[in-house]
Amino acid sequence: MTTSRSLCNDALVSGADHQTLRVLEGRYVLERASPDVEADGDVLAIVRGPDGGACMRRKDAADDAWVALWNGDEAHPPDATGMLAAIVAPLAAGNVPVWVSASFDGDIVLLPADRMDQASELLRSAGHRVID
Repeated sequence: MTTSRSLCNDALVSGADHQTLRVLEGRYVLERASPDVEADGDVLAIVRGPDGGACMRRKDAADDAWVALWNGDEAHPPDATGMLAAIVAPLAAGNVPVWVSASFDGDIVLLPADRMDQASELLRSAGHRVID
């Protein structure tokens, strides 16, 4: 007999392959986080790690800009399995580099702005919806 817990887990896994990704406004750069960096209006994410961390900062005119995708408009619980893997796997297969950060309801996936068309095609081919 299947329990409601396993049904819930099956639903979470199957939802991973059909996510909606919204392109966030602006362009971003990746920076090494300084100890005193604070989240201001330009900062999308700060990650503190053993190396000091990193910062995703909006900088529309940057030459090496990245585009941010967000899958949290249809929030998934933190214990949902395969959500991020279902996004990054097709991008990796297409040789598109990514940089990711997680929020409570979803994930932020950054990719080079000049690879956005290719990334959108790869994600759509994998069953995802990309909203510009």
